[in-house]
Amino acid sequence: MGALDSLSEYISNYFHVSHKRRKRKVKQTVNLKVKMDCDGCVRKVKNAVSSMKGVETVELNRKIHKVTVSGYVEPKKVLKRVEKTGKKAEMWPYVPYNVVAYPYAVGVYDKKAPAGYVRKSEQSQPMPGAPDDVIMSLFSDENPNACTVM
Repeated sequence: MGALDSLSEYISNYFHVSHKRRKRKVKQTVNLKVKMDCDGCVRKVKNAVSSMKGVETVELNRKIHKVTVSGYVEPKKVLKRVEKTGKKAEMWPYVPYNVVAYPYAVGVYDKKAPAGYVRKSEQSQPMPGAPDDVIMSLFSDENPNACTVM
């Protein structure tokens, strides 16, 4: 240990300085549904979001009105920044069609949804241990122990 090390240790023990630790943001992906009609709208939204601190990538799909932002950002702040541009925005309300158990349930099927997507809803999820799933699996072609009478 040198003289400078011992001096810095003595000073740090004498003058106790507490540093506040900042809360680390988690890297995440935020999906938004934004009404965009023209290239000007796309440019306006992209410039507003990409200028935010912590944003790494911004992907826009004008055809399905989807904006995907990834980086160290908070979803609410991204939503507010997009709304400040004057565009109607909301969190992405759709899930892929093949993920949902009942895609034609009331409130799930949406004519305005992009192709291959349905609206996210609690009604579309199957109830655990539902009797109809057990009965239907008895006559399934994928079940090797199914009824052989068919």
